[in-house]
Amino acid sequence: MKLEKIKFPLDKYEKLIKDISEMKLDEWINFWGNQREILSYVSSFYKDNYRDDWLWGVILPILYDIYTLKKYSQRRLVIGLSALPGTGKTTLGLLIERLLLKMDIKATVVSLDDFYLPSSEMNIAIKNNPWNVSRGFPGTHSINLIEEKILEWKNTGKFNYPVFDKSLRNGLGDRSYWKLDFPEILILEGWFLGVNKKSSQSILKENVEPPLYKREIEYRSKIQKNLNDYLKIWQLFEKIWQIRPKDFSYMNKWKSNQENEMLKIKGNALVDNQLTNFLRMLNCSIPQECFSEVNSKYMIILNENRELISVSLNI
Repeated sequence: MKLEKIKFPLDKYEKLIKDISEMKLDEWINFWGNQREILSYVSSFYKDNYRDDWLWGVILPILYDIYTLKKYSQRRLVIGLSALPGTGKTTLGLLIERLLLKMDIKATVVSLDDFYLPSSEMNIAIKNNPWNVSRGFPGTHSINLIEEKILEWKNTGKFNYPVFDKSLRNGLGDRSYWKLDFPEILILEGWFLGVNKKSSQSILKENVEPPLYKREIEYRSKIQKNLNDYLKIWQLFEKIWQIRPKDFSYMNKWKSNQENEMLKIKGNALVDNQLTNFLRMLNCSIPQECFSEVNSKYMIILNENRELISVSLNI
């Protein structure tokens, strides 16, 4: 472990490591130092984007936590990964899925986005939203379907779920196909995963530019009611890992970069007014203070460059 490249406080980090592994920090470092195949795979997976802080502060703790949960429990467990758009959670989920397979654990990582409503229902759900976006905010997902499929998996081991394709319907998106998996562990990720409603007073206050206007405030009240429906999903989690920025505004840069990369690779992404409107929705649809109150077990905080500045128990 190259300590000079690690910027987050090691005292908080060691408490987290102790909680998930019962190891002291030097024991933790020695343990992973002997897992050369894992370390090599992470390095080759990220290539030029590899960073020591993400390896030691995010990847290895999540990996060991899930490995231990599976080792000592015969139950089928759901882990939540809560992180804003552009954070890197989709790439992280894919990596964790592959690394667990190397440890003989079959995991499936699925996004809340895959459970977006089908087009006919989505058209009703997004009607008259003030940002003119086609999806994304609470109320645009098939909540009952998520619950049904998770409970079916817990009972039978069979996880049958839809896959959402953002390129369909000229970029509006739609369900593309259904996928069948038989995972031992299920990881569900989403940008507002674990977020609960706030008091009516919080809906009116927000330090955003330009300030919230009347239609946004009114629609926020509707979204707060929608969040109530997600509570039954949050209650299915064994625990939640949360990755969040020190300042909510960092997300704008991250999401914009993500869409630019998608445009280069796939030729289809949010651009111009579409991107501006989507960012406004992300910033204004849910009171930002809600994200600091997610009932997560572990908290990882990033700076603007997505460097880890804190890895700790969320207590």
